[in-house]
Amino acid sequence: MSHPAVVPPPPARAERGQVTAFVVIITLALLLFAGLVLDGGLTLAAKRRAINEAEAAARAGAQAIAIPTFRSSGRLTLDPARARAAARAYLAAAGHPGRIQVAGDRVTVTVTLTQHTQILRLAGLGQLTVTGRGTAVAAHGTGRAEP
Repeated sequence: MSHPAVVPPPPARAERGQVTAFVVIITLALLLFAGLVLDGGLTLAAKRRAINEAEAAARAGAQAIAIPTFRSSGRLTLDPARARAAARAYLAAAGHPGRIQVAGDRVTVTVTLTQHTQILRLAGLGQLTVTGRGTAVAAHGTGRAEP
């Protein structure tokens, strides 16, 4: 004796297209996560570049010692105009503007970069702005060796 095959009933018309909506939502979510990973990495690299440029420009400015003051008194101070000019020249060579502050024997440089996004542009976020800051202090000699 054979048993009749059990055939499931056809799906109701109301369920048609459910898989398509799910695939579209998952695809959009994956694109968003890919954008966060790629553009987030590019933004972190731009942040590191801004910090590196700011620190290097500050070091360039901290080398502008006021020689006459040092020779006459032995006191290490910076020539503010030369320090700003040296830091500005470094930033110009790097191709990015920055804000330069000279106070006593300390040079502080702030660099702001704009990172254009690759994938997040599709979500309406075309660029991100990052800021890096570096400070250098004029010092006499080499100081203590670090381990």
